[in-house]
Amino acid sequence: MSNILEIHNARFSYDGINDIFSNINIDIDKNDNICILGANGCGKTTLLNCITRNVELKTGEILLKGKNIHSYSVNQLAKIIGIVYQDHTVTFPYTSLEVVKMGRAPYLKVFETPSRSDEDIAYGIMKDLGIEALADKSYSNISGGQRQLVLIARTLCQNPDIILFDEPTSHLDFKNQAIVMKTIRKLASDGMTTIMISHYPSHVYKTSNRVILMGDKKIIADGKPEEVMTEENLRHTYGVKIKINKLVEEQYLIDIDFSDI
Repeated sequence: MSNILEIHNARFSYDGINDIFSNINIDIDKNDNICILGANGCGKTTLLNCITRNVELKTGEILLKGKNIHSYSVNQLAKIIGIVYQDHTVTFPYTSLEVVKMGRAPYLKVFETPSRSDEDIAYGIMKDLGIEALADKSYSNISGGQRQLVLIARTLCQNPDIILFDEPTSHLDFKNQAIVMKTIRKLASDGMTTIMISHYPSHVYKTSNRVILMGDKKIIADGKPEEVMTEENLRHTYGVKIKINKLVEEQYLIDIDFSDI
Protein backbone atom coordinates (compact mmCIF):
# COMPACT_ATOMS: atom_id res chain seq x y z
CA MET A 1 0.00 0.00 0.00
CA SER A 2 1.47 3.36 -1.02
CA ASN A 3 1.93 6.17 1.48
CA ILE A 4 -0.32 9.17 1.03
CA LEU A 5 1.64 11.25 3.58
CA GLU A 6 5.24 10.90 4.75
CA ILE A 7 7.06 12.83 7.46
CA HIS A 8 10.83 12.41 7.43
CA ASN A 9 13.27 13.53 10.13
CA ALA A 10 10.99 16.40 11.12
CA ARG A 11 12.25 18.98 13.59
CA PHE A 12 10.47 22.14 14.71
CA SER A 13 11.47 25.04 16.94
CA TYR A 14 9.86 28.44 17.40
CA ASP A 15 13.04 30.19 18.53
CA GLY A 16 15.58 28.14 16.63
CA ILE A 17 17.12 26.90 19.88
CA ASN A 18 14.57 24.90 21.88
CA ASP A 19 13.01 22.07 19.88
CA ILE A 20 9.30 21.36 20.20
CA PHE A 21 9.97 18.00 18.57
CA SER A 22 12.74 16.40 16.54
CA ASN A 23 13.45 13.26 14.52
CA ILE A 24 9.76 12.66 13.80
CA ASN A 25 9.22 9.96 11.18
CA ILE A 26 5.70 8.89 10.21
CA ASP A 27 4.43 7.10 7.10
CA ILE A 28 0.67 7.29 6.63
CA ASP A 29 -1.19 4.97 4.27
CA LYS A 30 -4.43 5.74 2.51
CA ASN A 31 -7.35 4.78 4.77
CA ASP A 32 -5.24 5.00 7.93
CA ASN A 33 -7.21 6.37 10.89
CA ILE A 34 -4.70 7.77 13.35
CA CYS A 35 -5.11 9.27 16.80
CA ILE A 36 -2.19 11.30 18.17
CA LEU A 37 -2.03 11.51 21.97
CA GLY A 38 0.31 13.44 24.21
CA ALA A 39 0.54 15.92 27.05
CA ASN A 40 0.02 19.64 26.50
CA GLY A 41 2.96 21.25 24.75
CA CYS A 42 4.36 18.06 23.25
CA GLY A 43 3.89 19.37 19.70
CA LYS A 44 0.74 17.59 18.49
CA THR A 45 -0.98 20.68 17.08
CA THR A 46 2.33 22.09 15.85
CA LEU A 47 2.85 18.91 13.83
CA LEU A 48 -0.59 19.35 12.22
CA ASN A 49 0.26 22.97 11.47
CA CYS A 50 3.43 21.82 9.73
CA ILE A 51 1.39 19.41 7.60
CA THR A 52 -0.98 22.22 6.58
CA ARG A 53 1.95 24.63 6.05
CA ASN A 54 0.75 27.10 8.67
CA VAL A 55 4.28 26.83 10.05
CA GLU A 56 7.42 25.38 8.51
CA LEU A 57 9.75 22.67 9.75
CA LYS A 58 13.25 23.72 10.73
CA THR A 59 14.66 20.54 9.23
CA GLY A 60 13.19 17.47 7.56
CA GLU A 61 10.47 17.21 4.95
CA ILE A 62 6.81 16.32 4.49
CA LEU A 63 5.75 14.50 1.34
CA LEU A 64 2.16 14.43 0.13
CA LYS A 65 1.47 11.81 -2.51
CA GLY A 66 5.21 11.56 -3.02
CA LYS A 67 5.77 15.31 -3.54
CA ASN A 68 7.09 17.89 -1.09
CA ILE A 69 4.14 19.83 0.36
CA HIS A 70 5.77 23.10 -0.67
CA SER A 71 5.41 22.12 -4.33
CA TYR A 72 1.61 22.46 -4.04
CA SER A 73 -0.31 25.68 -4.43
CA VAL A 74 -2.68 26.69 -1.63
CA ASN A 75 -5.68 25.49 -3.64
CA GLN A 76 -4.00 22.24 -4.62
CA LEU A 77 -3.17 21.54 -0.99
CA ALA A 78 -6.75 22.34 0.12
CA LYS A 79 -8.08 19.77 -2.36
CA ILE A 80 -6.03 17.05 -0.67
CA ILE A 81 -5.92 18.03 3.02
CA GLY A 82 -8.79 19.41 5.09
CA ILE A 83 -8.63 20.39 8.75
CA VAL A 84 -11.27 20.69 11.47
CA TYR A 85 -10.12 22.88 14.36
CA GLN A 86 -11.31 22.87 17.97
CA ASP A 87 -13.74 25.71 17.41
CA HIS A 88 -14.55 28.37 14.87
CA THR A 89 -16.34 31.69 15.09
CA VAL A 90 -17.63 33.86 12.30
CA THR A 91 -17.94 37.64 12.28
CA PHE A 92 -20.99 37.79 10.05
CA PRO A 93 -24.30 35.94 10.61
CA TYR A 94 -23.84 33.27 7.95
CA THR A 95 -26.25 30.39 7.74
CA SER A 96 -24.81 26.94 8.35
CA LEU A 97 -25.24 26.11 4.66
CA GLU A 98 -23.22 29.20 3.71
CA VAL A 99 -20.44 28.09 6.06
CA VAL A 100 -20.43 24.60 4.50
CA LYS A 101 -20.30 26.13 1.00
CA MET A 102 -17.05 27.87 1.97
CA GLY A 103 -15.44 24.47 1.56
CA ARG A 104 -15.87 24.83 -2.21
CA ALA A 105 -13.42 27.77 -2.28
CA PRO A 106 -10.46 25.75 -3.66
CA TYR A 107 -12.54 24.99 -6.75
CA LEU A 108 -13.55 28.59 -7.50
CA LYS A 109 -11.73 31.16 -9.59
CA VAL A 110 -10.82 34.58 -8.22
CA PHE A 111 -14.01 36.59 -7.48
CA GLU A 112 -16.18 33.61 -8.50
CA THR A 113 -19.06 32.77 -6.18
CA PRO A 114 -20.38 29.27 -5.42
CA SER A 115 -22.76 27.96 -8.08
CA ARG A 116 -26.01 26.10 -7.66
CA SER A 117 -24.02 22.92 -8.15
CA ASP A 118 -21.73 23.91 -5.26
CA GLU A 119 -24.79 24.55 -3.09
CA ASP A 120 -26.22 21.16 -4.02
CA ILE A 121 -22.92 19.49 -3.06
CA ALA A 122 -22.89 21.35 0.28
CA TYR A 123 -26.50 20.50 1.10
CA GLY A 124 -25.98 16.88 0.05
CA ILE A 125 -23.06 16.55 2.48
CA MET A 126 -25.12 18.09 5.29
CA LYS A 127 -27.86 15.60 4.51
CA ASP A 128 -25.38 12.70 4.57
CA LEU A 129 -24.26 13.85 8.03
CA GLY A 130 -27.85 14.21 9.19
CA ILE A 131 -27.62 17.97 9.79
CA GLU A 132 -29.67 19.30 6.87
CA ALA A 133 -32.11 20.83 9.38
CA LEU A 134 -29.33 23.29 10.30
CA ALA A 135 -28.96 24.58 6.73
CA ASP A 136 -30.94 27.80 7.22
CA LYS A 137 -30.00 28.36 10.85
CA SER A 138 -27.44 30.97 11.82
CA TYR A 139 -24.09 29.30 12.43
CA SER A 140 -23.43 31.57 15.42
CA ASN A 141 -26.67 30.49 17.11
CA ILE A 142 -26.30 26.71 17.05
CA SER A 143 -24.67 24.54 19.71
CA GLY A 144 -20.97 23.73 19.90
CA GLY A 145 -21.55 20.16 18.80
CA GLN A 146 -23.63 21.30 15.85
CA ARG A 147 -20.94 23.80 14.85
CA GLN A 148 -18.36 21.01 14.82
CA LEU A 149 -20.57 18.93 12.53
CA VAL A 150 -20.99 21.95 10.24
CA LEU A 151 -17.20 22.37 10.17
CA ILE A 152 -16.80 18.70 9.29
CA ALA A 153 -19.32 19.19 6.47
CA ARG A 154 -17.42 22.26 5.26
CA THR A 155 -14.19 20.24 5.20
CA LEU A 156 -15.87 17.42 3.29
CA CYS A 157 -16.95 20.03 0.72
CA GLN A 158 -13.26 20.37 -0.16
CA ASN A 159 -13.40 16.70 -1.22
CA PRO A 160 -10.04 16.04 0.47
CA ASP A 161 -8.11 12.79 0.67
CA ILE A 162 -7.11 13.43 4.29
CA ILE A 163 -8.92 15.17 7.14
CA LEU A 164 -7.03 16.43 10.19
CA PHE A 165 -8.97 16.89 13.43
CA ASP A 166 -7.40 19.17 16.05
CA GLU A 167 -9.04 18.21 19.35
CA PRO A 168 -12.53 18.33 17.80
CA THR A 169 -14.36 17.55 21.07
CA SER A 170 -12.34 19.64 23.54
CA HIS A 171 -15.12 22.17 24.28
CA LEU A 172 -18.10 19.84 24.01
CA ASP A 173 -20.32 18.18 26.59
CA PHE A 174 -20.57 14.39 26.77
CA LYS A 175 -23.49 14.04 24.33
CA ASN A 176 -21.97 16.30 21.70
CA GLN A 177 -18.62 14.53 22.07
CA ALA A 178 -20.39 11.27 21.29
CA ILE A 179 -22.11 12.74 18.22
CA VAL A 180 -18.88 14.15 16.80
CA MET A 181 -16.92 10.96 17.53
CA LYS A 182 -19.63 8.87 15.86
CA THR A 183 -19.34 11.08 12.78
CA ILE A 184 -15.55 10.74 12.67
CA ARG A 185 -15.89 6.97 13.08
CA LYS A 186 -18.30 6.86 10.12
CA LEU A 187 -15.86 8.81 7.96
CA ALA A 188 -13.16 6.32 8.90
CA SER A 189 -15.37 3.34 8.11
CA ASP A 190 -16.22 4.92 4.74
CA GLY A 191 -12.53 4.93 3.81
CA MET A 192 -11.46 8.48 4.65
CA THR A 193 -7.89 8.92 5.86
CA THR A 194 -8.07 10.72 9.21
CA ILE A 195 -5.54 12.08 11.69
CA MET A 196 -7.00 13.22 15.00
CA ILE A 197 -5.40 14.92 17.97
CA SER A 198 -7.19 14.19 21.22
CA HIS A 199 -6.81 14.73 24.95
CA TYR A 200 -8.95 11.67 25.63
CA PRO A 201 -7.11 8.30 25.39
CA SER A 202 -10.41 6.42 25.22
CA HIS A 203 -11.18 8.09 21.87
CA VAL A 204 -8.52 5.89 20.29
CA TYR A 205 -10.72 2.83 20.57
CA LYS A 206 -13.69 4.58 18.97
CA THR A 207 -12.10 6.03 15.85
CA SER A 208 -8.63 4.73 15.10
CA ASN A 209 -6.77 1.72 13.77
CA ARG A 210 -3.48 3.30 14.75
CA VAL A 211 -2.26 5.47 17.62
CA ILE A 212 0.83 7.65 17.94
CA LEU A 213 2.04 8.71 21.40
CA MET A 214 4.13 11.89 21.53
CA GLY A 215 6.31 13.08 24.39
CA ASP A 216 9.87 14.04 25.29
CA LYS A 217 10.04 15.90 21.94
CA LYS A 218 9.70 12.63 20.02
CA ILE A 219 7.41 9.71 19.20
CA ILE A 220 7.14 7.36 22.17
CA ALA A 221 5.14 4.65 20.41
CA ASP A 222 3.36 4.11 17.09
CA GLY A 223 1.17 1.17 16.17
CA LYS A 224 -2.12 -0.62 16.70
CA PRO A 225 -4.12 0.53 19.75
CA GLU A 226 -4.02 -2.89 21.40
CA GLU A 227 -0.21 -2.84 21.18
CA VAL A 228 0.51 0.82 21.97
CA MET A 229 -2.11 1.61 24.62
CA THR A 230 -0.32 0.06 27.55
CA GLU A 231 -0.12 1.39 31.09
CA GLU A 232 3.65 1.81 30.75
CA ASN A 233 3.42 3.76 27.48
CA LEU A 234 0.67 6.02 28.80
CA ARG A 235 2.59 6.67 32.01
CA HIS A 236 5.60 7.66 29.94
CA THR A 237 3.39 9.90 27.76
CA TYR A 238 1.51 11.72 30.52
CA GLY A 239 3.87 11.40 33.49
CA VAL A 240 1.31 9.78 35.80
CA LYS A 241 0.38 6.21 36.71
CA ILE A 242 -2.54 5.01 34.61
CA LYS A 243 -4.71 1.93 35.00
CA ILE A 244 -6.44 0.34 32.01
CA ASN A 245 -9.40 -1.96 32.62
CA LYS A 246 -11.10 -3.77 29.75
CA LEU A 247 -14.85 -3.74 30.33
CA VAL A 248 -16.22 -5.40 27.18
CA GLU A 249 -15.05 -5.70 23.58
CA GLU A 250 -13.58 -2.35 22.45
CA GLN A 251 -14.66 -0.76 25.74
CA TYR A 252 -11.87 0.34 28.08
CA LEU A 253 -11.76 2.35 31.26
CA ILE A 254 -8.59 4.43 31.50
CA ASP A 255 -8.08 5.97 34.91
CA ILE A 256 -5.37 7.97 36.68
CA ASP A 257 -3.74 6.89 39.91
CA PHE A 258 -3.96 10.19 41.85
CA SER A 259 -1.62 8.90 44.55
CA ASP A 260 1.23 9.34 42.07
CA ILE A 261 0.58 13.06 41.52
